[in-house]
Amino acid sequence: MIAAVPKEILPLETRVSATPPTVKELTKAGITVQVEKDAGLKSYISDSDYKEAGAQIIESAAALYTNADIILKVQTPDIEEISQFKPGTVSISFLQTTRATNLVIAMAAIPVTGFSMHLIPRTTLAQKMDALSSQANIAGYKAVLVAAGRIGKYMPLLMTAAGTIRPSKVLVLGAGVAGLQAIATAKRLGAQVEVFDVRPIVKEQVESLGAKFIEVAADTKEGVGEGGYAKETSEDYKRKQQELIHDHISKADVVITTALIPGRPAPLLIPKTMVQDMRPGSVIMDLAAENGGNCELTSKDEVVEFNQVIIDGTSNIPATMPVHASALYAKNVAAFLLYTLKDGELNLDFEDEIISGALFTHQGEITHQPTEELINQSKDS
Repeated sequence: MIAAVPKEILPLETRVSATPPTVKELTKAGITVQVEKDAGLKSYISDSDYKEAGAQIIESAAALYTNADIILKVQTPDIEEISQFKPGTVSISFLQTTRATNLVIAMAAIPVTGFSMHLIPRTTLAQKMDALSSQANIAGYKAVLVAAGRIGKYMPLLMTAAGTIRPSKVLVLGAGVAGLQAIATAKRLGAQVEVFDVRPIVKEQVESLGAKFIEVAADTKEGVGEGGYAKETSEDYKRKQQELIHDHISKADVVITTALIPGRPAPLLIPKTMVQDMRPGSVIMDLAAENGGNCELTSKDEVVEFNQVIIDGTSNIPATMPVHASALYAKNVAAFLLYTLKDGELNLDFEDEIISGALFTHQGEITHQPTEELINQSKDS
């Protein structure tokens, strides 16, 4: 079996789906790994590094796709790439299936067996395959560093001969993986950190990191979805949430938003009216920019200024740390691929919750029910 590692085609994407250590793992399992020429350069991995690990270097993507049984990517393949996949190919990448139904339809038509790293179940057994978490961890860390570089203040409390410098105030909206890493990083820099999340269950984690948890009094099940993800909340809860966030955001120097519901537009947490009441020189790092943003004024992949407040809509922060982002993502992908193998061959056990959970198309059928329902709805309308 041949696993192909193409060069990522999006201009802002610096990550790669396999690294020399994972090439060695896959090769040991009996898989031939072919890497497109210069695929790893933006992650500082040379072709010679891949060759030493046992990979073959292929001159072009077209030649790579001709022989590939499995295609490993970071970003979603586009229509042109998909058109080069041969029938029966297995594709593994990040793909928000409910937000890219045209690509799902194109894969099913070939047909391609499609797996999305977005759909990996959040279970103990699947932890080493959880690419969303590995990349969110990086995003939370880097967001704090970027924000610290943008505000015109120190982050920590300082006692100087010229007077006392008060610590910066950081507000984190969402205490998932990205939020928790943002909290830890901001605390290490000496900031005062407050955290809001719709899930009361995360309060203990937040406080263990030294941050203050702010919460809306509500039903304890409000906002708690399957697998530890957040879910939509009631209108009454949203009103109380907005009032609480407004009060705290007006005092913050840095706001980091991380609220995402898989496959859905990001919930609006910070309307324009809130930004108007923020301190001049403060910064919003919107980690939900890829799905529309948690701030009304967020513009994807742009840094904008409104009323002397900076709003950073960088949608792919992990790509700004390509060495470790690629290392972690490649390990996630390799762990998943090796999990699907038996005696060196693919063994797609659809009774297995990890395999069936990550699968969205197979043998011409769309297997991910929410995606199929969305496609059928669009056909009927």
